[in-house]
Amino acid sequence: MREYLMTAKALADESRVRILKLLEQGEMCVCQIMAVIGLKQSTISKHLSILKTAGLAEDRKDGIWVYNRLAQERVNPYALAMLDSLRSWLNDDKTILADRAKWDEVKKIDISILCKK
Repeated sequence: MREYLMTAKALADESRVRILKLLEQGEMCVCQIMAVIGLKQSTISKHLSILKTAGLAEDRKDGIWVYNRLAQERVNPYALAMLDSLRSWLNDDKTILADRAKWDEVKKIDISILCKK
């Protein structure tokens, strides 16, 4: 029950769902997520921490960059199943569509330039 509730609570926040839907597009650093969603670095980092604890997201370090992505390994019995379901949910939502359109612009900016701002 504990793992289910942790996963459900992580998904019960609009910003965290937006981050997960954005990560469906591939790996991103915090600066890229910030540029799309428009929240401060500390807020994005807090949301990512909650998503990682719930087994919904993970990260990897590459030099000075830390890239976030959807979880690929099973941390609890519910996280990957919820991610699979989420992939087919909200795809026509206006906020998600706007985030994806913004991502199309942000991904054109070199990460070293974007993260200096």
